[in-house]
Amino acid sequence: MYKILGQIEKPNDIKNIAPEDYRRLASEIRACLVNSVSRTGGHLASNLGVVELTMALHLCLDFPEDKLVWDVGHQSYVHKILTGRWGKMDTIRQHGGLSGFPQINESETDAFDTGHASTSVSAALGFAHAARLQGRKNRVFAVIGDGSMTGGMFFEAINNAATLKSNMVIILNDNNMSISKNVGGMSKYLTKLRTASQYTTLKDNIEYALKKMPYIGENVIDKIRRSKSSLKHLVIPGMFFEDMGLTYIGPVDGHNVTQLVKTFENAVNLDKPVIIHVKTKKGRGYRLAEENPCFFHGVEPFDIRSGELRKKRVEGSLSYTEVFGRKLCEMAAENERIVAVCAAMPQGTGLIPFAEQYKRRFFDVGIAEEHAVTFAAGLAADNMIPVVAIYSTFLQRAYDQIIHDVCKTRRHVVFAVDRSGITGSDGETHQGIYDVSFLSGIPGMTIMSPKNNIEFEDMLEFAVNEYDGPAAVRYPRGGACMELTEYRQNIEYGKAEIIYGSTEEKRQVLLLAAGSMTDTAVKTADNLAGENISATVVNMRFIKPLDTKLLEKLIPNHDIIVTLEENVISGGISEQVASYMQWNGFYGKRCLPVCLPDAYVEHGNPDVLKEKYGLTCEAVTERILKGGVLETRGNKYNQE
Repeated sequence: MYKILGQIEKPNDIKNIAPEDYRRLASEIRACLVNSVSRTGGHLASNLGVVELTMALHLCLDFPEDKLVWDVGHQSYVHKILTGRWGKMDTIRQHGGLSGFPQINESETDAFDTGHASTSVSAALGFAHAARLQGRKNRVFAVIGDGSMTGGMFFEAINNAATLKSNMVIILNDNNMSISKNVGGMSKYLTKLRTASQYTTLKDNIEYALKKMPYIGENVIDKIRRSKSSLKHLVIPGMFFEDMGLTYIGPVDGHNVTQLVKTFENAVNLDKPVIIHVKTKKGRGYRLAEENPCFFHGVEPFDIRSGELRKKRVEGSLSYTEVFGRKLCEMAAENERIVAVCAAMPQGTGLIPFAEQYKRRFFDVGIAEEHAVTFAAGLAADNMIPVVAIYSTFLQRAYDQIIHDVCKTRRHVVFAVDRSGITGSDGETHQGIYDVSFLSGIPGMTIMSPKNNIEFEDMLEFAVNEYDGPAAVRYPRGGACMELTEYRQNIEYGKAEIIYGSTEEKRQVLLLAAGSMTDTAVKTADNLAGENISATVVNMRFIKPLDTKLLEKLIPNHDIIVTLEENVISGGISEQVASYMQWNGFYGKRCLPVCLPDAYVEHGNPDVLKEKYGLTCEAVTERILKGGVLETRGNKYNQE
């Protein structure tokens, strides 16, 4: 099927491909990308845009000796293909298959594990200094997108890179987008740089004309060359990178392999840090992705011909993200103090409707989570109510700002923590399984987690319009739970909700569930009832503060206490409840934690991962029945 691509079996095999076959190779790579991602889902548009760029990098570098660091890493599919992994592309992002991001344990050609933005230049600078200290001459390249350049780490890294006395090459992959359209001053600056061909053309024309002038031409040319920095400043305003101590080259056509290779080879001969500005087109080669790069940035399995998703949505169903966006618009219509803040993901966080209806009250700060949080704190300090919508995995990037700028002074900032819990196919760097742990340790923070869509709206209403202080509402990826709608107690600060049982009734098992695990707890209780075991089910609602008054009443009336959460055990609800029991003298009670281990959770379908880590109602039921802590109740496990 792949005549040219089929010749690439291992790293560096591209060097054996004839230059006249580069175009055919690029076409076959794109076909491989579209065919595989249409079946597995994944990051398509960004990878289609870097095909020729990645080919040129592989033609210049020798793996694994040379180091190539991808920023974020979602655009590394082509790199995986060119290192001989193309035959496994049908497993990408599937449990047990290829990761959707670089992973050193997958291949030594993946120099550095990545998954979050703005980190590549820092890592590459570390590689470059390590090579210099060890007397090696290997090449070090970092590839960073223009969207990632809004992140503070990028500026910190290039500021430090000026001290490097050896070569390092930074590739600025400029497709004028991150996930959504880029915003802010850096985006405007890059727009100016895209006209840099004016400078190149002017310089070439002047030199050509002067060379024809006898005697004085060469002298004038020499003076112009010596003053080229001034000429650049005249034609290209700012020259930010040159001022920071980097040599700037570009813009370069990111789809011209020959030109790219020549540029890269020239750059590595300079004994200093170099930044090469490469212009690419996101989604190139697949018309539907070119026309709608946002949709095909991270896409579920789809039909190649129509572009439609293979899995049809249930009519009338909504995701938690959509529920959030709709509810926030409703509240904003009634309260003009409400503003929305996101970090380069208005679509992913459900804020597009808000941005359209309340343009002046919507702020997309770019990939800059730290700034987003402190910016929100400033808004809150002057009587606004900011709602900051950030994925769980990215919120951890702003931990210091949450502590120092929001919670210490009790600013009324509401955090909409999207994609909490197991998120699935993006894997270790994107699972939202730490937010309970890192937020719970902050004095003054309130954390809530809803059992279903209705309770989610109630919690947002409470956090925004009733509570006055820092509050986080964490909710999972995907379809909102529509079950348990008959249970709808008013949201009261720090109060849990009993779904099955009461404070007076003695039962065998106490199920304390948070958020998405509440439905699992109810189904577990139903399973236990079939085994003649009685259970009380509590929807915790508030992760911080815990409803200790309710726990004080319930724990003595139960034999085994089961905590259910989609968070790692370290610092999670399980540890908090166990600590409470220990400190308050509830001895002789077994606490069974149903949670994730103190580990990084790999990529895979969420249902597969939940089954593997024992978060399904069947797994929880079996653990309780086989626990050996219940007295004889006539169940089959006890009879064994």
